Amino acid sequence: MTLRPASEPRPPTAARLAQIEAQLGRIVVGKGAPLRLALACLLARGHLLIEDLPGVGKSTLAHALAATLGLRHARIQFTSDLLPADLLGVSIYDERSQAFRFHPGPIFNSVVLADEINRAPPKTQSALLEAMEERQVSLDGQTHQLPDPFFVIATQNPVEQIGAYPLPESQLDRFLMAIELGYPDPAAERELLASGDRRARIGELPPLADPATLADWQREVAEVHVAPALLDYVQALLAASRGHGGDGVGDAALRHGLSPRAGLMLLNAARAHALLAARAMVLPEDVQAVFAAVAGHRLAGGTRAGAAQAQALLRAVPLP
Repeated sequence: MTLRPASEPRPPTAARLAQIEAQLGRIVVGKGAPLRLALACLLARGHLLIEDLPGVGKSTLAHALAATLGLRHARIQFTSDLLPADLLGVSIYDERSQAFRFHPGPIFNSVVLADEINRAPPKTQSALLEAMEERQVSLDGQTHQLPDPFFVIATQNPVEQIGAYPLPESQLDRFLMAIELGYPDPAAERELLASGDRRARIGELPPLADPATLADWQREVAEVHVAPALLDYVQALLAASRGHGGDGVGDAALRHGLSPRAGLMLLNAARAHALLAARAMVLPEDVQAVFAAVAGHRLAGGTRAGAAQAQALLRAVPLP
């Protein structure tokens, strides 16, 4: 495949996004790749699932991202007794107006941190389905629009831990990406131990953007060029995941093949990754950088198992 030279996006965008990455990196130390994926997920108008052990910085990342982008945010601790109304809100009868008045829940924020989402029962998990897909909430025959931008960052503990409910496929598919943070490397861990908990510094972070600026960047992502040959590469990855690629990776190895919607999400994420790399067109490297995060939880129903299968698909499908 012959790609045309990559042209630069507007310099202010590239410079400001680099500044945002740098500020996030001062809070979540030594996690450059997951931070870029999280920011790409937001720029692509998706939702993010972080699956990892407690204490590795999942909640810290969510709070730092909201503060850096100047977005109103709320944290919801998912527990076994959490009800859908605790998320969405409730209509209460007002005696003065003699009518029911809707009181919005914490989901009516631009960034919603659903902490330990798999500790809530399936009925409560499903309350997020319409909000994440349609960006609205329907209650008592009324439809309430959610703010724009609207971004859900959900954390979950590994399913083998006590008290965890596995997320169903329909819920997993609402997340554009699923990532892990993992343990820090020795240098980053030493820096953390020497300087203390970074969560205390989040309140001091200056906002480097606002909702209007973020909306502009999201529109720029949609304008990033995708060449026909790059579409061929994405289509080959989708076919291989369904066992139609002739490469031995398919139905026997994978739980589910990737849907057309997953292909669209993969392209959106690759466009956002290209913008973060200060390019106005998508390269195969962008697809490869986001592929495991976009495809892993769809292939195997879990972040850890799916990541290895996604990497096997990348090795099996040749570059264009």
